[in-house]
Amino acid sequence: MIPVHDLLVFAGASLLLVLTPGPNMLYLISRSICQGRTAGVTSLAGVVLGFFVHMLAASLGVTALFMAVPMAFEALKWAGAAYLLWMAWQALRPGGASPFEQTTTLPPESPRRLFAMGLFTSILNPKVAIFYLSIFPQFVSAEHGSVFWQSVTLGMVQITTSFSVNLLITLFAARIAIWFKDNPHWLRAQKWVMGTVLAGLAVRLAMEQRR
Repeated sequence: MIPVHDLLVFAGASLLLVLTPGPNMLYLISRSICQGRTAGVTSLAGVVLGFFVHMLAASLGVTALFMAVPMAFEALKWAGAAYLLWMAWQALRPGGASPFEQTTTLPPESPRRLFAMGLFTSILNPKVAIFYLSIFPQFVSAEHGSVFWQSVTLGMVQITTSFSVNLLITLFAARIAIWFKDNPHWLRAQKWVMGTVLAGLAVRLAMEQRR
């Protein structure tokens, strides 16, 4: 069983992942603003299914990795730390735009196409793939029981967190966009908090010993 402390830290990392702008967020916001909430929620259903694909692939892969190449986790640890630092830089770098500054008008799409586009956007999202490959394994330990079921548990934490946040963003995208436009100082504060926490997670991950 995964310790509660580790689950909470992983949930925090998952929350930062979903709050960091990426292909999924940009697509959902674009659809919600341009075609309405129903289109955004339909797209979100496809995105969530893509998360399950990532989770199952990672769960099976992590299990095999523990069995075959234990030393690979040292490389994954440093890759994860580097990725978190890169996300911190993306949050703090000068000139970074908010995804809510959406100006592109998208043509309406059918529900089937919205779902499919959400699915493929999620599956092909490098941010999610790298998270599962480099950060995900650091919270799994053979000492805590079945590696596969630990991986599934962590995956469900990530999916639940991402779904909850993305649903709120999808439902209130237009209002959030207007609020950030009227309160740019809060957007700057959010970027600094996110960047600082991401950098802290990167340091924690780099210093952590293999279990």
